[in-house]
Amino acid sequence: MPAPATPKAELIEVFSSIQGEGVLVGHRQVFVRLAWCNLDCAYCDTPFAKQDQCLIETRPGCAAFEAVTNPVSLELLLERLKSWLERLPGAHHSLSMTGGEPLVQVDVLEEWLPVLRRYLPIYLETNGTMVAELQRVLSHLDWISMDIKLPSVTGALPLWDNHNEFLRLARTRNCFVKAVVSEKTPDEELRTTARLLSETAPEVPLILQPVTTTAGIKLSAAQLLEMQAQVAAIHPAVRIIPQTHHFLSVL
Repeated sequence: MPAPATPKAELIEVFSSIQGEGVLVGHRQVFVRLAWCNLDCAYCDTPFAKQDQCLIETRPGCAAFEAVTNPVSLELLLERLKSWLERLPGAHHSLSMTGGEPLVQVDVLEEWLPVLRRYLPIYLETNGTMVAELQRVLSHLDWISMDIKLPSVTGALPLWDNHNEFLRLARTRNCFVKAVVSEKTPDEELRTTARLLSETAPEVPLILQPVTTTAGIKLSAAQLLEMQAQVAAIHPAVRIIPQTHHFLSVL
């Protein structure tokens, strides 16, 4: 019998740019943005609804795109990826699987990641809630950028238990945790986040990421320093890093 076909993915866009968040800020990556998300946060800076077409850069970093029909095959993505790596040898640190929430398409990731990992290390950007799905692909991941969704920013119910279970798995890879904070974030949310990391993964860095737009950051330096102090008293491995790609005017 012929081997089953490799599943196709619903993608939003594929491009080459500089990572603007977290501990790998400044590294260049190939970004593969997958459609769909299991959450509906009040603050979300990326589109994730399924599209009829996926936009793929014509050349890495050129910001000019061509449209291909969804769903996208692994073969098509590999063709572009290999071309980009040949064009810019050594330029890319890793391949970022981002969204939306990539783990919603875990059936695709199980098939795609072992192949893609032959070309670049795999970096998963995730909201840190889909525990069973993470377990299925954990062995294929090199880096995990895990969000902790604070109710003051998301407008949703707390997800502490989900985040705790997810972190127990994620900490076995190169992992860091990111929490988007705003002027409405209460001290107790910061302390709860700090306790979660201190008790479950004390070695994992926490990034406090102020809500960032092209207009800048609403939080003052004094507010950010106070937030960092609240967390550091419980979990010293804490940094403040905004979304730097807004300042650089890159994707």
